Amino acid sequence: MKYFLIAGEASGDLHASHLMHELKKQDLQAEFCFLGGDLMWTEGGEMIRHYRQMAFMGFIAVLKNLSVISVNIKDGKQALLKFQPDVLILVDYPSFNLRMAEFAKKKLNIPVYYYISPKIWAWKEFRIKKIRRYVDRMFTIFPFETEFYAKHRYPVEYVGNPTVDAVEEFKKAYRGNFQTFRQSNNLVDKPVIALLAGSRRQEIKSCLPRMVEAAMQFPDYQPVVAGAPGVEKDFYFSVLKDTSVAVVFGQTYELLFHAEVAIVNSGTATLETALIGTPQVVVYHVAFGKVAYWLKKLFIKVKYISLVNLIAGKEVVMELYAHLFTVENVKNELNRILTDAHYRQNMKNEYKKVSEILGEPGAASRAAKKIFELLHSDKSVLTP
Repeated sequence: MKYFLIAGEASGDLHASHLMHELKKQDLQAEFCFLGGDLMWTEGGEMIRHYRQMAFMGFIAVLKNLSVISVNIKDGKQALLKFQPDVLILVDYPSFNLRMAEFAKKKLNIPVYYYISPKIWAWKEFRIKKIRRYVDRMFTIFPFETEFYAKHRYPVEYVGNPTVDAVEEFKKAYRGNFQTFRQSNNLVDKPVIALLAGSRRQEIKSCLPRMVEAAMQFPDYQPVVAGAPGVEKDFYFSVLKDTSVAVVFGQTYELLFHAEVAIVNSGTATLETALIGTPQVVVYHVAFGKVAYWLKKLFIKVKYISLVNLIAGKEVVMELYAHLFTVENVKNELNRILTDAHYRQNMKNEYKKVSEILGEPGAASRAAKKIFELLHSDKSVLTP
């Protein structure tokens, strides 16, 4: 069968590549065409557009790149018509993907499946209307999404969380120790404070300087930055300026594994940090802090911003966002984690509960199996 996939950022590229890998196990004749990234490329098929030409975050960035976005949509539609797939599989990235879902339904009348739901449970809940109209089946990766969609009378299928798979695979395979990690990355002989500033240049530029300044308040520790895929060393050096902070690439899990504590920009990395077991403080930069913090109560439909707290249904990790994201506040939370043994252990205990809620590994495998079964069934199209 012919599969057309769309992933608009680094995390989507990762999850889509795993799904493609599992689809090939189910379907020996699988053909792929996609908008995505290097990891999807390694699984084979034709790449129409790289996510680096698609990942624009924020209203201003979108406005500046409207012409690029327009071309991406046009080329995506043309590729769909040319490839004539048996199914369109979407990975998050809702603004773009829901437009492609509508096009695929109206022009090709093919099944449209969503793997990894857009975060409409947090904001832009109105998108449920398009999802109901143009998406035949939704495969979710967070248990709480089932209840959210049930409220809208739209049945979804929880297949597990791919981050569980990735972390479990790392834990089974990794045999390194701190000395080896330190020497291979030219680090000094001090315990580590890991800094995960996000995957986009805009958020790295906004978050990293404050992260570094807070971490450097602890001279007995060394801050180490996890370099994001697709972001060059020179960019980090331009943000870090004259500091001597180390940046390591392609070793985020190893860095977290060896770190005493982490400062993490809100996103999937907060869940990765929790599953690895590293205590953390979550941060998130928002322009016009106090105003944005007040507006959040009006427009954001969830109580927490970090996946750890959302899954747990309570505050497990401290969230410092908008005007609360200051060097002083981050320093105080780091100090508490590093000096209060009971507080630190309680956080790690709650991490274990989060892992239990998410369930066993195998998300991509379960999703691929279900997709293949649906495409071979007379009931492949589900109308909620």
